[in-house]
Amino acid sequence: MKALLPAILLALSTHSHGTVDDALKALTGIDREGLGNEAATVAWQEVVQAGPSALPGVLGAAGTGSPVADNWVRLAGDVIVDRALQSKEPLPLAEIEAFLQDTAHREPARLLAFDLLQKADPAKADAIEPTLIHDPVQTLRRGAVQRLIDTAKTQDAEQAKATYLRALDAVRDEDQTMVIAGALRKSGVPVNLWRHFGFVMKWHVIGPFDNTGAKGFDTAFPPEKEINLDATYDGKEQPVKWQPFQSADQLGKVDLNKPLGMLKESVAYAAASFESPTERDAELRLGTKNAWKVWLNGELLFGRDEYHRGQQMDQYKLKCRLKKGANTVLVKCCQDQQKEEWTVEWEFQLRVCDSAGTAILAAAAPSSH
Repeated sequence: MKALLPAILLALSTHSHGTVDDALKALTGIDREGLGNEAATVAWQEVVQAGPSALPGVLGAAGTGSPVADNWVRLAGDVIVDRALQSKEPLPLAEIEAFLQDTAHREPARLLAFDLLQKADPAKADAIEPTLIHDPVQTLRRGAVQRLIDTAKTQDAEQAKATYLRALDAVRDEDQTMVIAGALRKSGVPVNLWRHFGFVMKWHVIGPFDNTGAKGFDTAFPPEKEINLDATYDGKEQPVKWQPFQSADQLGKVDLNKPLGMLKESVAYAAASFESPTERDAELRLGTKNAWKVWLNGELLFGRDEYHRGQQMDQYKLKCRLKKGANTVLVKCCQDQQKEEWTVEWEFQLRVCDSAGTAILAAAAPSSH
């Protein structure tokens, strides 16, 4: 977006006067394809010219439009703070801090508030960051967790162990978790990663079904119509039936090549029962490099007909509502025809958590697998 700044500044000749609220509405109205950019150029200048008094409105607008719109809003906030610092114009730091501390605000807005505070008053931001250790926004708590990691590296063994345990309680990102777990294990403290993240480890799998010509993604094979673990169905080449499979991977990866064989042009399903202690909002977070679909209690949450784009934890975040008691999770995982070495993986990982990435464990979940 910074590349747009010269063009935006040239828009002064076409600048039209209006309220900051109207200008922010114009900015947040830009769609994903950038439609509305011409009007946004003028509106952006309106917001920036309003100066620091516009910052509360800028924060309120963040996260209400498309990603493209959010870039415009964030850039407006950055430029207002930069100009105010250059001219030594007072900034509403107390309002920005109060906005940040109010967890009812949207995640993009609170992230912008912290970024602006870091730019305007690094010392204040530095003092606030440790207090975000249990913030519901995963990105905000990351900095606080990193402080604990850095502190532990300077401490003696017993102090470091206590600090790493505090960090483990708060950490949600995979990379930081692996650092903390590694340090704790070296000091003799066991760390159960699948439980920490909330990965589903016990499944029933069935397959292969036919995916010749990649047609299997849109084909509703029997498991999509019923989940009967005692049933036998016509598979790709012979009858198939459900078989139990338990992941032995610390990050919950379900390698379908193990129970079903090294197959291509095939579809497999994995079903699991998740016992929720209460009815609640949740997220099913999936990682896979194969084409996939996910259902919860018979309702299709989402899917992607795409292969071998890389796999990472929490690659896809599917918002859902768990019912109290048994919930059925069904994963469809498709393998295509490619035979290069980097295409043989036929696997997924799925965890249950809240919006901050905190694990939601099934009722009476065992302490180990």
